[in-house]
Amino acid sequence: MPVTIRDVAEKCGVPISQVARLLNEYASKEGETWQKVIDAARELGYPLEETARAIRTLNLGVLFSEESKSGLLHPFFATLLNAFKSEAEARGYDITFINRNIGREEATYLEHCRYRRVDGVVLACGDFYSEEVQELLKSEIPCVAVDYTVPNQDSVLSDNRAGIRQLVDYAVSLGHRHIAFIHGQRNSQVTEERIDEFRKAMAAQRLPVLPGYLVESRYGELDVLRPQVEKMLHLPQRPTCILLPDDTAYLGAQEVIREEELRIPADISLAGYDGIPLTQALRPHLTTVSQDAETMGREAARMLIGRIEKNEPAGRTVTVPVQLLKGETISWCNEW
Repeated sequence: MPVTIRDVAEKCGVPISQVARLLNEYASKEGETWQKVIDAARELGYPLEETARAIRTLNLGVLFSEESKSGLLHPFFATLLNAFKSEAEARGYDITFINRNIGREEATYLEHCRYRRVDGVVLACGDFYSEEVQELLKSEIPCVAVDYTVPNQDSVLSDNRAGIRQLVDYAVSLGHRHIAFIHGQRNSQVTEERIDEFRKAMAAQRLPVLPGYLVESRYGELDVLRPQVEKMLHLPQRPTCILLPDDTAYLGAQEVIREEELRIPADISLAGYDGIPLTQALRPHLTTVSQDAETMGREAARMLIGRIEKNEPAGRTVTVPVQLLKGETISWCNEW
């Protein structure tokens, strides 16, 4: 059996997370604890980092965390990560999910990546601004971020700006002037881009964003969305069209609108975002923007493996196009 970091930790009496960090930064450490770990590693025959660094493990890390806690049941992320997995496995790589634990001990994302000796990591997480995520992105480990641009790392983006602009322009083409936007939580590059583009698209159409027309909800959380829809329906100037943060929100919005004895789209038009199959099966069919999650996942795998195997330069950004799906939830509005 090969010697593991756990073996070294037990030998020298140092926590696994600390051993992982010291061994992976072998050449730059010193001190009593460092020496104790190195001596134990040498005695057990553990391959020290200066020798092992050049050996690929054919193991890719996946850091996946999104705030709605729907996990891999979320249609967009499920499709994206399955495509990443398929592409990686076709190229001979295994997949490891990254978390904050090494055994029963707490560790940072970076410590877990080093402990698992991953060759690279794809990050599809809700909070790219957290200290632990930023620590990983600034490390020596090759990373590809999904829907977030990172200096000195690679990014795969969905064209969020084009998606929001297409929705606004389509609503305007059907006569809508009072268009509102319920967006997701403001802790992501995705949300900020969509808000900024909504303002720009409305300005380009010479339309105002009226008070109460731009409000925050949370992706995938219907309990937060419903009261926001209800408030909009009772504004002095009710919007004729509401853009929702995602397709799942359509379920909650439908419920509120029916409770108000209004009809979709005769009395109020709606649009979603994502293009998930569920809402395309509902009646009326949801007008939405379809994100190409499969292409995003495969492209993330290709970029990451290119960094690992070919030493391709970091800092690249690939933007994947979106598609407007003209469903049945935005109808003609005689406001012009």
